[in-house]
Amino acid sequence: MSGTATIEDFDRIDIRAGTIVDAQPFPEARKPSIRLWIDFGGSLGVKRSSAQITAHYAPDRLIGRQVMAVVNFPPRKIAGFESEVLVLGVPDENGAVVLLKPDLRVPDGGKMF
Repeated sequence: MSGTATIEDFDRIDIRAGTIVDAQPFPEARKPSIRLWIDFGGSLGVKRSSAQITAHYAPDRLIGRQVMAVVNFPPRKIAGFESEVLVLGVPDENGAVVLLKPDLRVPDGGKMF
């Protein structure tokens, strides 16, 4: 690991549950990606993200799926698309991303702690 994190470091990261409401191919991205629109409910509403998840997921199969995402990083422009949140995943044995999701359905916007 690259260093020791404190509980204060962890507390600054805002990780929330959200439901994917739209997903579209993103051929303009350098690496195969999917554009996501994720509903975090309440004051957060719908946020956009670009995710390199094409190995295991097709856009039409993602709609309605809950995911976990960091919602308080600054937005990033990716091939002209503003990615507002960072969807979380773990690499499989081949390095392809597997999305993190709640084990049971939770309210959109629910904060991880």
